[in-house]
Amino acid sequence: MTDSKPKTKVKLRDSIILYKRIWGYMSVYWRRFLVSVIAMIVVAATEPAFARIMKPLIDKGFTDKDKTAIIVTPLLVMLIYLIRAIASYTNETNSTWLSGTVVEKMRTLMFDRLLKLPVQYYDNNNSGRIISRIVFDVTQITEAGFNIITVTIRDGFTIIGLLGLLFYTDWQLTLFCFFTLPFVLILVRVLAHRLRRLTHNNQQQYGEMTQIITEAVQGQKVVKLYDGLHYEGLRFANSVNVIKTNNVKQTATSSLNTGLSQFLVSCSLAMILYFAASKSKASNFTAGDFVSFITAMIMILQPMKRITNVTQSLQRGLTAAESVFDFLENAEEPDTGKLKLNGVTDSIVFKRVNFKYPTSECNILNNIDVQIKKGETVALVGSSGSGKTTFANLIPRFYLPQDGAIYIDGNNLCDFELGSLRDNLALVSQDVVLFNDTAYNNIAYGSTSRTVTKEDVVRAAKLANALEFIEQLPNGFDTLIGENGTRLSGGQKQRLAIARAILKNAPILILDEATSALDNQSEKLVQEALDRLIEDRTTIVIAHRLSTILHADKIIVMERGNIVEVGKHEELLAKNGAYASLYNVQSNWVS
Repeated sequence: MTDSKPKTKVKLRDSIILYKRIWGYMSVYWRRFLVSVIAMIVVAATEPAFARIMKPLIDKGFTDKDKTAIIVTPLLVMLIYLIRAIASYTNETNSTWLSGTVVEKMRTLMFDRLLKLPVQYYDNNNSGRIISRIVFDVTQITEAGFNIITVTIRDGFTIIGLLGLLFYTDWQLTLFCFFTLPFVLILVRVLAHRLRRLTHNNQQQYGEMTQIITEAVQGQKVVKLYDGLHYEGLRFANSVNVIKTNNVKQTATSSLNTGLSQFLVSCSLAMILYFAASKSKASNFTAGDFVSFITAMIMILQPMKRITNVTQSLQRGLTAAESVFDFLENAEEPDTGKLKLNGVTDSIVFKRVNFKYPTSECNILNNIDVQIKKGETVALVGSSGSGKTTFANLIPRFYLPQDGAIYIDGNNLCDFELGSLRDNLALVSQDVVLFNDTAYNNIAYGSTSRTVTKEDVVRAAKLANALEFIEQLPNGFDTLIGENGTRLSGGQKQRLAIARAILKNAPILILDEATSALDNQSEKLVQEALDRLIEDRTTIVIAHRLSTILHADKIIVMERGNIVEVGKHEELLAKNGAYASLYNVQSNWVS
């Protein structure tokens, strides 16, 4: 599963569909939006009103020396701009609240969908691009939302009002305003497609840049140790250079659009100036009419400029909307089960299970037939890549088998509600995951659905042999442990993860090389705690150190996705087969 779709030329119909979806998120707040629209119309109305009062000011004030006009006109100017200020404040505060609310809502929806996506989505998609969508793309949608609407309504009404004033003043001269309109529309349409493509490229590049930064931060020790500074620097420099080049192209395209549009408008203005000056000699076209007309013409240029510039924002916003909606359309993990799971009363059974990753050439698991009885401790051993971890990952339904099925107490795993199934599972992986929070919150992670006391957390830490080092931290359980526990040693991190599993007290345990990061002394203590923990629980142990699973009820030996031996430690040694070879190699290595 992947969300990287081939991009085709976006048609007008597709843009309208996208805009309707954006509007669906905004229309909920239609009352605030209506207030904002009314405020925008008021702002727009002040523009032609200001241009109109130029006529009495010139004709009566300057020409006829009318004292009333000299006093009233400046007061009207002040009143117009006071109304404009109030309306602008109302519009901008409402628009900012609305756009911020929509971004908040969409980010929340995206993060909620992110948490519910299947594991394969994460396997197949660049994490930097995923982050970029939530952090960057969603903010661009507001450009296709409130920002575009603000410009369109405010400047659209301004242009209509000024054009009305121009027609009222002299309709013949105003017709020259439409001389360049067809050319401007053609220009906007041609350049819009290029802007859309450049914007899509930019989003991809921002995702790649985020990925490079994430990898450099997470792998900073490897980067330093293996002299990767220059290599990572080149990768990042190339990425930001591509973004810069693309931004320049976007700006150049937008500037070309604006410049050519304004040039075409200026041609109309030049002709208007010529004919207006000629007309003033042959008709009652007064100086006040001329100043009012020219003021309106000059004032109309800025809203026209913003209207022509809106294409870039619109294309950027629609491209971002396309990206965000594509993400939201990714299917969540399948969860059609209706049954509730309350522990294992009989057994977990694998029946002819086959599994293959989409990118694999061959099966990772082949015809797996295994029965794990209630309370049994089953150890999976084998060389790296033999399928042990994949075997364990099928039980929480991180992946679904292509063939065969897994049963708990006779019920297909898919018949259980996903949340109910996972409530009965605890996992400690060799890849420890901790959060940038306190030691206490890391142990108690996910305990909001049940009552957990401080005594429970302390007991879990003690059983995991973590209490001693936690108490020695600067603030004890309240100490922030850093991103993924960077302030702790490898063994300390592993013990916190084990304490978290102990606290959950789940009836099914999956221990994926849970003691791999511990020194010999800590391993012994933790192993004792795990031995106590697994009593009356169904446990699957993936072990690299065979010394940790000598007393397992059943040991399953795997090679290339196949089960080659099953039995207890002494039985498998007596067979002198694959397990005996693994055990002898480790024994010789230790000695």
